[in-house]
Amino acid sequence: MSSPFSVDICVSQGSALSPILSALFIAPIFHIFKKRLKNLNILALFLSFVDNELFISQEKSFIKTNVNFFCCYNIMSLLLNQFGLIVEHRKTEIFHFSRSHGIFNPSALDLSQTSSLILQPKDI
Repeated sequence: MSSPFSVDICVSQGSALSPILSALFIAPIFHIFKKRLKNLNILALFLSFVDNELFISQEKSFIKTNVNFFCCYNIMSLLLNQFGLIVEHRKTEIFHFSRSHGIFNPSALDLSQTSSLILQPKDI
């Protein structure tokens, strides 16, 4: 049953109200995500800055870090998809900091369930 007084409100990206509405919409997704990480015993942190999110994994092993990122990325992608949102892979960045001395050449990190390489390592 629709109300005769319904009003459509359009908030454009960049408006002062946009980050507030975005945070209200996405907060339940982040709550579910954190619970899933805890239930799966995945040691990773998650931070959000308005419309940018950050996964942090602190492991001694590069392989364990990759596993954590793979799980985090796929859980978040599935949750966002269920809420009708899309992850823009081209805007996704992962940083790996290592204390090892010498040459470090990681292979491409496959974070997708489609087994396509969506992140390529860069020499920096």
